[in-house]
Amino acid sequence: MALARLKAAFPWIQTPLVVGAPMRLIATVPLTIEICRAGGIGFLGAGSDTSTLESDLRTIHAQFIERPPPNASSLATNTLPIGVGFLNWGANLEAAVSAVSKFPPAAVWFFAPRSTNDLIVWTTKIREATAGRTQIWVQVGTVTNAVEVTRACRPEFLVVQGTDAGGHGLQQGASIIPLLPEVSDAISILEVPEEEKPILVAAGGIMEGRGAAAALTLGAQGVVLGTRFLASHEANIADGYRNEVLRASDGGKTTMRTSVYDRLRGTTDWPPGYNARGVLNRSWTDAENGMDWEENKKLYEDSVRMGDKGWGLEGRMTTYAGTGVGLVKEVKKAGEIVEEVRSGAREILQRAARSLA
Repeated sequence: MALARLKAAFPWIQTPLVVGAPMRLIATVPLTIEICRAGGIGFLGAGSDTSTLESDLRTIHAQFIERPPPNASSLATNTLPIGVGFLNWGANLEAAVSAVSKFPPAAVWFFAPRSTNDLIVWTTKIREATAGRTQIWVQVGTVTNAVEVTRACRPEFLVVQGTDAGGHGLQQGASIIPLLPEVSDAISILEVPEEEKPILVAAGGIMEGRGAAAALTLGAQGVVLGTRFLASHEANIADGYRNEVLRASDGGKTTMRTSVYDRLRGTTDWPPGYNARGVLNRSWTDAENGMDWEENKKLYEDSVRMGDKGWGLEGRMTTYAGTGVGLVKEVKKAGEIVEEVRSGAREILQRAARSLA
C-alpha cells in the first residue's frame, strides 16, 4: 500500500526512492531540478527565508514546462514535481502560503517548529492553499515526536532522522538503526486509519547504496541524502566547503554535534534542543580548550574574509557534514548520484534475496 501511495503522489519517481534534503542556501533551483529529473525528489531549501521562494518556484515551473521529468508532464501545470523545505521557527508563513498557492509543489517538508501548535497551523494553511494537492512531510528525531506529529497533523510522510545526520538536528537522539523500527512499530499501533498513517523515509548518515539498502530493510520507503549532495556539481556551495567534505574521513571521530558553529555564525535562533553536526576544526578545538569567545569569533570572521582558504582542519569555517562523510570520494552530477545510490541499493537487496533463496 505504501509503495502505491508513493507512486500515486509522485508519478515521476523511480524506486528505491532517493530524496535530496532541503539544505538551506545549498539546495537551490539547479540541485532541486536535477534530482527530480533523475527520478528522485529534490527539495528546495527555502529554510527560514521565504523572500525568493515565489521567484524560485516560477523559475522551476518554467523549466519543467519546457522539459518535465518523465511521467510528470501533467504536473508541470498543476503541481510542481519538486518539494520545498521550511524551517518553521523562522520562515514567514504568509509568504510561504502565497508562493505555494501560485505554484503548488508536490511536497513540503517541515522542520523545527517552536511548538506542535505551530506545526498544526503550517499544515492546515498549506493544505488549504494547495487544495490538498501538496503532500506534507515532517521531520522527526524521536519516537515520541513521531507519534505526537502523526496524531496532531496527519502528515503523509515522516522523515525519520538519526543522529548521524550532518547539519541541524536534535541534540539527543538515536541512530537510524534503532530509531526507524521503533517509530514504525509505534505508528503501526496508533488508532489512525491505515491509509492515513504516514509513510516513513530515512535520513541520517546515508551516503551510498549500502546505507540505502540498510534503511530500506529497516522499513523505510525511501532515503534522504544531504552530505552526499554537497559533492555534486549543482550544489550551491563554496569550493572550500566542498573540498573539506572530500577530505574528511572517519566521521564518527572527526565530526560532532555542537553549538559552537552556530554561535560563531550567529545562527542562534534555533529552538531549544537543537544543534548541528560539523567537521571538527580549529574553531571547535580552541573553544574546547577555553579560548576567549570574542577572540574565537574574531578569528572566525578573519577566516570568512579568506574565502576558500578559510576551510580545513586548521581552518575555522563551518563544514556541516554527517558521520558518513568519509564515504564521499568524488564530485558528480546530482543525477548520477541519484542513480548510483538507487542502483547500488537495488543490487544489494537483490543479492541478499538470492542468497536467502
